[in-house]
Amino acid sequence: MFWLIILCVFLIIVVLFLFIKICLMRYSLEEIRTGLNERLEQDTNTLITISSRDSYIRELATDLNHSIRELRVRRQKYQNGDMELKEAVTNIAHDLRTPLTAIWGYLDLLKKEEKSETAAGYLEIIENRTEMLKQLSEELFHYSVITSTSEELLLEEISLAAVLEESVAAFYGALKEQEITPSISIPQNKIKRLLDKKALARIFSNILSNGLKYSDGDLSIELKESGEIIFSNEAKGLDPVTAGRLFDRFYTVETGKSATGLGLSIARLLTEQMGGVISAEYRCGRLFIKLNFN
Repeated sequence: MFWLIILCVFLIIVVLFLFIKICLMRYSLEEIRTGLNERLEQDTNTLITISSRDSYIRELATDLNHSIRELRVRRQKYQNGDMELKEAVTNIAHDLRTPLTAIWGYLDLLKKEEKSETAAGYLEIIENRTEMLKQLSEELFHYSVITSTSEELLLEEISLAAVLEESVAAFYGALKEQEITPSISIPQNKIKRLLDKKALARIFSNILSNGLKYSDGDLSIELKESGEIIFSNEAKGLDPVTAGRLFDRFYTVETGKSATGLGLSIARLLTEQMGGVISAEYRCGRLFIKLNFN
């Protein structure tokens, strides 16, 4: 009986020791988890520190600190390289404007000269390709500026309907040229959001431009009471997979007229910068682009 009591006491002591050991390990692991999250989320040069004296826990912390150092070095190289690339793209896009302007000038002079029917056909092709190059350089310039600039957006309370109407009016000529009469639904109640007016106008412009590229002859625009804006049009040349990739940089669709693959990507960047959500959906032969700002 005496030995049984001794054994029970010994087992209780062992269990208590193991329980305390496990609690201390859990506390140390929580220190490591918290420290790792803080250093991944914040731009700081500090490393993970722990209070545990356990050799395995301290070795784990040492290995993680080594990985953090390597991650910082790689992240710094990536940020420097990414910034240099964006600046180079911005400069190239800007420098393209000068020769393109000169090309347009000579094209205008050539259009006034007497030429054969074949030469006129070639000239029209050159003019169309030059226009595509001009659009690409402009969108590339705007995209590089948006992604590299640290300038904050000028947020103010604006009417979604007012900016939407202005944007549609600006596309009146292009819509008429393609014989598209847009169907517009706007509620009577004024729906306002805290947004940057220029950025919002740019988003609407890029979405409308996308509608012109892929529309089969119609365009529907609906502003809901909730503030959600839905652009839709028939687009038989698309499919659900293609619609999901419209926001990818430089992704173009063969059916798109003069598509550069940057318009909707810019729209998504600006939307997310203002805390909004933009998405594309394809169903029943129609493309739906939904835009919402909370």
